[in-house]
Amino acid sequence: MENNQQKLTEIINLSQKLARIKDVDILLERILKEARNLSNADAGSIYVKEKDKLKFSYTQNDTLQKRLSPGEKLLFSTFSISINHQSISGYVASTGDILNIPNVYNLGNRAPYSFNKKIDDKLKYTTKSMLCVPLTHRDKVIGVLQLINAIDDSTGIVPFPVEEEPIIMHFANIAALAIEQAQLTRDIILRMIKMAELRDPKETGAHVNRVASYTVEIFEEWSHKKGISQQDIDKKKDILRMASMLHDVGKVAISDLILKKPARFEPEEYEIMKQHTFLGARLFSDKHSDFDESASIVALNHHERWDGKGYPGYIDLLTAKPIPGYEDKNGKPRGKKGEEIPLYGRLVAIADVYDALSCRRVYKEPWDASRVLETIQQESGKQFDPDVIKAFFSKLDVIRNISERYPNE
Repeated sequence: MENNQQKLTEIINLSQKLARIKDVDILLERILKEARNLSNADAGSIYVKEKDKLKFSYTQNDTLQKRLSPGEKLLFSTFSISINHQSISGYVASTGDILNIPNVYNLGNRAPYSFNKKIDDKLKYTTKSMLCVPLTHRDKVIGVLQLINAIDDSTGIVPFPVEEEPIIMHFANIAALAIEQAQLTRDIILRMIKMAELRDPKETGAHVNRVASYTVEIFEEWSHKKGISQQDIDKKKDILRMASMLHDVGKVAISDLILKKPARFEPEEYEIMKQHTFLGARLFSDKHSDFDESASIVALNHHERWDGKGYPGYIDLLTAKPIPGYEDKNGKPRGKKGEEIPLYGRLVAIADVYDALSCRRVYKEPWDASRVLETIQQESGKQFDPDVIKAFFSKLDVIRNISERYPNE
């Protein structure tokens, strides 16, 4: 009873922390981590409902993580399953009932659902006990929380205690509310991006999700190398991911004649195109929150170059004129150079260019992977911050995995 009371108190404190996380991907990572801590689970996954399917959206596994080198992340692919009684998660989503299974390899003949051992075989991992919980808000199942292999004090695998089911269900209900709120925030951001997509076909949901996810991974690696604590990293990456998604939102103010031109720009067209940086930053000029500040920084600075030859440089957002004292020899805004460029701008710069080179555009085919990487390496100290380039290459496996999770539609 005392242990359960401690866990309930912990859940109350967690509810406030979860409510502060606005990006749904960052939130899913945190929810799964905290659910596993509460239940002492070795592994787990989260499925999020999308239309009439469950999408495998996030996973963690301590046993598999220990097989990796320090700093490596567990790679995974997303997939969707039907919401019906055939699978364990599908059954939970369709019925809204919790399932506490001592051994998934011994379900008995009466269970309508079955366990798919193909993933275990592929990963060389053995799933035994499983606690599968609906994520429910307003009597609507929005996803499924799947906890795997409860660990006892002697590190053995045991069934999940039945008496702890109400505690996990309470946490799941709080998590579902946080997910729904974060999904609303994501929907608002994607609507803004859809406006940009109407003007610029390159500005798709898949593109911005890739760029944002790359940016967060590079930021986390860069921060670890700089000795920044995980606590400080976690505080910043939520806002950074959302801000990164809106890096090109200023394109809504650029003419269709330029945005949809099926060829490279003429010099005068390119000058107009450059305006999307400060036009995007203007959208967040009334800085009421850390998000407004970060989104403005990203929009304004993601085309600056480490060598000072980028744009828009030191520009007054309201007048689009150079800030006094920061003109170049031609009277134009001087480009920001080196660490004059805010970190978030330096991070998104490499993420955006990597995705652009790797994908098809109206004026080019996708570049070969080796050519993309060679070009990026050559731009270290020129277009890109050398330390950010190092962080990018350190996370290359994760970045490639992200690109597979967000394919172009």
